[in-house]
Amino acid sequence: MKKFFQTNLRFDWKIVTVTVVSTLLLIIDHYHAFTSWKPYDRTLLYLVIPLVFIIFVFREHPREYGFQLGDWKAGLVITFGSLLVLLPVLWLLVRGDQSMRGYYQAMIDSRLPLYTFFELIGWEFIFRGWLTFAYVRKFGAEGLWLQAVPFAIAHISKPEAETLSTIFGGFAFGWVAWRTKSFLYPFLIHWAIFTFVVLVAGGAFG
Repeated sequence: MKKFFQTNLRFDWKIVTVTVVSTLLLIIDHYHAFTSWKPYDRTLLYLVIPLVFIIFVFREHPREYGFQLGDWKAGLVITFGSLLVLLPVLWLLVRGDQSMRGYYQAMIDSRLPLYTFFELIGWEFIFRGWLTFAYVRKFGAEGLWLQAVPFAIAHISKPEAETLSTIFGGFAFGWVAWRTKSFLYPFLIHWAIFTFVVLVAGGAFG
């Protein structure tokens, strides 16, 4: 019986922690509210709590998880180049897709772009910082795809066209973070995209 239960499994406790805690945080975010404004909740759950684990549990510097400027020259080129390509495409997509317009019209908020900032700063850190750098360090390039999986699943309640693209978009954001050694640049791209889509849905650009 003892031999039956013996295995050669050996777990990396940091990978287990990153995977389990990030999953629990996504679930907790879905079921609970902690402040009067959801973006604040997401900053707490997806930015502050992972940083606490990095500093006090892992005993590492946040820069090891992309919390730094990194290669800012490449970051700025990629950020602005991406937006030049993506924003016109998104304008056409949102105007042509009623489900996209309906979904994002509900997010019109007088506090834009602060609303989208606090919605995404933690969101990008947990995926493109904590998960991306932990997984790439352990699994190599495949880690870029691994972090894109929970990112895509977390979009399931959003419009279908957007959700179908997120496995590829998540990979692309992960690549930007890995290339620049910073989660900041995928955050800037995502922040600009999110803000732009909400404004287009609300009729701000015709």
